[in-house]
Amino acid sequence: MIIGIPKEIKDNEYRVSLTPAGAHTLSQAGHNVLVERGAGEGSGFSDSEYAAAGAEIVSTHFEAFERAQMVMKVKEPLPEEYELLQDHLLLFTYLHLAADEELTRALMESATTAIAYETVQLPDHSLPLLTPMSEVAGRMSIQVAAQYLQKTSGGRGKLLGGVPGVLPADVVIIGGGTVGTNAAQMALGMGASVLILDIDVDRLRYLSEVLHGNLMTLASNPLNIAEAVKRADVVIGAVLLPGAQAPKLVTREMVKTMKPGSVIVDVAVDQGGCVETTRPTSHSDPIFVVDDVIHYCVTNMPGAVPRTSTYALSNATLPYAIKLADKGFTKAVKEDPALAGGVNVHEGNITCSAVGATFGMECRPLEESL
Repeated sequence: MIIGIPKEIKDNEYRVSLTPAGAHTLSQAGHNVLVERGAGEGSGFSDSEYAAAGAEIVSTHFEAFERAQMVMKVKEPLPEEYELLQDHLLLFTYLHLAADEELTRALMESATTAIAYETVQLPDHSLPLLTPMSEVAGRMSIQVAAQYLQKTSGGRGKLLGGVPGVLPADVVIIGGGTVGTNAAQMALGMGASVLILDIDVDRLRYLSEVLHGNLMTLASNPLNIAEAVKRADVVIGAVLLPGAQAPKLVTREMVKTMKPGSVIVDVAVDQGGCVETTRPTSHSDPIFVVDDVIHYCVTNMPGAVPRTSTYALSNATLPYAIKLADKGFTKAVKEDPALAGGVNVHEGNITCSAVGATFGMECRPLEESL
């Protein structure tokens, strides 16, 4: 199979979808890997490293798409890439279609087969291709919050962990999944007072056993969220419904009750955000202020630490890429239900029920097309 690795063009996106080691693995298996010139530079990988690994360096973004049978990316195609989508193409990347109707329609109109990393789901409901970036984003969320709590960044002027004789900052984490757990680990390690809310009491019980420090847990419901947000110095949005839009758990009215200079980091922004006042931002313009509350809603947070993120992502995606390349799309998804669950669009039809429900579009089960 011919596999294209284009350079990411999203604002300040320095990750690349494949490491030189991954290119070597695919090349050794008999596949042709096309890497756009400079695609790996942001992650510290030179063109010469890819060439030595057996990849072919191509000069243009167009060529990385046009010659490929499968394109591996990190982030979703941007509007200027829609014309590169073709009916022969298999696209393997993060898509987050429930937050992007325009891209959904572009994929349908082009009849591109699109597999979303974030909806590949194992029988135990874990998300193996989303997890590594959720870990990175969860940990980064606390670094970001600590920065914007500083007065020089417009915040309340509080040190996250406080000092002896001075109370630490109050960090409220909504959602106890991968993002929330990693955020809690970082915040607790820095000495903050941490409250995690989740609807799954068994999950809260588990977190109270494995996390150590100034930790509290609370069942998630509108009243408890409202009270927690009102007291918070930092709110981390860490809610996920696989493939679907995130529910708006923090309302505009709740945001109004927060203290001036407090910080919201909505990691769920890729799926529309779980805070009503959320809107997508970028690394070049990362924050906005609503009712004196700083909002950080960057849609590609892990892109700021590309060396770590690229390794973590490629470790997870490479086994699935090998399966697709070795067996072809149809055989691979027939043999692997988790991979089949990642298919969001096929032959012009939505195949992910959560995406179809979001836009009121018909969903055609993948098995009907195979």
